[in-house]
Amino acid sequence: MIILNKIKFFATMVVFIVFTFSSSKATEECFEETSRAIFKFNMAFDNAVLEPVARGYNKLPDPIKVGTSNFTSNIGTLLSIPNNILQGNFTQLGHSVGSFVINTSVGILGFLNPAEKMGLKPHKEDVGQTLASYGIGAGCYFVLPILGPTTARDSLGMIADSFVDPFAHITIRENELFGKSGSALDYYSLKGTSAIDFRAENVTNFDNLEKNSIDFYSSLKSIYLQDRENKIANSTDNEDDWGNLNN
Repeated sequence: MIILNKIKFFATMVVFIVFTFSSSKATEECFEETSRAIFKFNMAFDNAVLEPVARGYNKLPDPIKVGTSNFTSNIGTLLSIPNNILQGNFTQLGHSVGSFVINTSVGILGFLNPAEKMGLKPHKEDVGQTLASYGIGAGCYFVLPILGPTTARDSLGMIADSFVDPFAHITIRENELFGKSGSALDYYSLKGTSAIDFRAENVTNFDNLEKNSIDFYSSLKSIYLQDRENKIANSTDNEDDWGNLNN
């Protein structure tokens, strides 16, 4: 009954987003004034908390930073697996499963990345990208507190991610998978570490963009939307210094 209710909920949400937002372009704003106010709050949080932590993180030895990035990316691969299946992309499914198994075992829980040297390069996939693969438009654009830029479709995708992600199931859902389970603290610690790792990699990029932008809000909006388009198209253009802007 619980599973059936969840299916009904997501079906309702998908129908809602298709009929309400599919006609809206991602360049259109849901509520720009509110989004700009939230953006200012996010920038204040970044200046006070995230950027200082990221700069401190950058002072760590490179092996620690690389190992941490590999570890979080390896766990993130778990979300790609169900989305590869839903998208019918079985080539990428092989890359995702193979990469996770090899890096978790041979790569010492993912701190090393031997799978990449073997030619396995899984794309990061999420429910937002899966919905796009079914032809659901991005809908309008807005900014969330702390989480940052998103669209109507991708915000629904973020909620759905927590239901299809195996790591979320054994942490925030506290279910067992192969006899293993965790806690919500494990889940949010990983997400926080991923955010710090991403921010640390892009300290210079953010500084330069902010310094050279007439409208920093619009610049980040453009970069986010282009990044999402590249990832939906599985374009190699997403393998740049900006990485995954919604990590």
